[in-house]
Amino acid sequence: MIASSATSPSPDRADRARRRTGTKLLPSLGILLVTGGILLLAWFAWLWFSPGSPPYRYQLAEEGPASKFPQLGLEAWPDLILARYEVYTEGVDQPLATGHVARRGQSAPVLLDWENRTSELLTSLDSKLPELAALSAAIAKHAPQDALILAWWDTSRQINLLSARDTLFKSHVGEPLIAPAMWRERTDAIRAYENKFWGAVPGDDERRKFQRFADALLAEPQQGAAILRELAGTREAYIAIHVTDLYKLGLMRPSQFDITYKNFPMEGNMHGLIGYLKQWMQDNTFITYTLQSLNDKMVRGYFLRDPKSSQTLVAQMLPFTQSQPLDLQALQLIYQQGGYWVYKIPGGKDAQADAPVQSTPQSAPPSTPREPAPAAPAGG
Repeated sequence: MIASSATSPSPDRADRARRRTGTKLLPSLGILLVTGGILLLAWFAWLWFSPGSPPYRYQLAEEGPASKFPQLGLEAWPDLILARYEVYTEGVDQPLATGHVARRGQSAPVLLDWENRTSELLTSLDSKLPELAALSAAIAKHAPQDALILAWWDTSRQINLLSARDTLFKSHVGEPLIAPAMWRERTDAIRAYENKFWGAVPGDDERRKFQRFADALLAEPQQGAAILRELAGTREAYIAIHVTDLYKLGLMRPSQFDITYKNFPMEGNMHGLIGYLKQWMQDNTFITYTLQSLNDKMVRGYFLRDPKSSQTLVAQMLPFTQSQPLDLQALQLIYQQGGYWVYKIPGGKDAQADAPVQSTPQSAPPSTPREPAPAAPAGG
């Protein structure tokens, strides 16, 4: 007992020892909690500000000068560096989409064509390079050197690259974001990835002008033409529209432009397809439609539901069943190639000279107001 009491501290000594230990432990515990709190806040901040990883990736398939891609028909642009990219996602062996991009020197890449290989649209809408090449060649040949071309930002970049004409938009504006519904929660990651891949991020002024351009397309024709002239200033100016701009505009301004699309197989003759389209349109209470040829086996129909959408400038510029582009008074139709329709914007310092890019529009729509115009799908 004596030995035991000699080695055991007295109650007072034990209490003092606990107080000394507590005095040392409390600051250490406080430091640990503060450090842990900072790390936790930093982790939350990273989750908040980091967009995470995108649900897909661009994979380079081949690259080289235009001579390496003879099937593209770009011999007129031998200085371009071309590349074919495929789009992949985890767990899927086949590409979801494929497209060709081009650049000149060290400039940012420009998308030239695109093919979606699933029923869902991914980052861009389908387009055909031969149509773009023909359009750009016509602009380069007929439009004055100091002319200004207005078009959707992606078409603007293509025309600027291939025709050497000034365009209102030169940056990768990235509006609207085109992604499958299942990826909508990762839009921040997608935007960050797209901006990094394409470069050429727009400034605030270019973004503002692009929204004004959308305002023009959604206005009634005369007002829309006035806004286009406002954007163009005093220069001789033209506007190039593609049928796919309809859906992009609907994604960006859904409350102002009620549009949807549906793909249809090309089976039998065109008259049979038109009959089926009319029936499908009536069954779904749409009031008008136009077509885009995707390939030899598939067409895409774009459908408008409400009269207000059908009376917008953009709807009147394209061959819907209730519109006649040749009769449009607000703008002058001067060229048509596949899915592209080009108009001269009235006004400017050379308003008295009304020389068109091309004197007679190609593939001009027929005068029958209740049939799709042209008879073949736009883009075909």
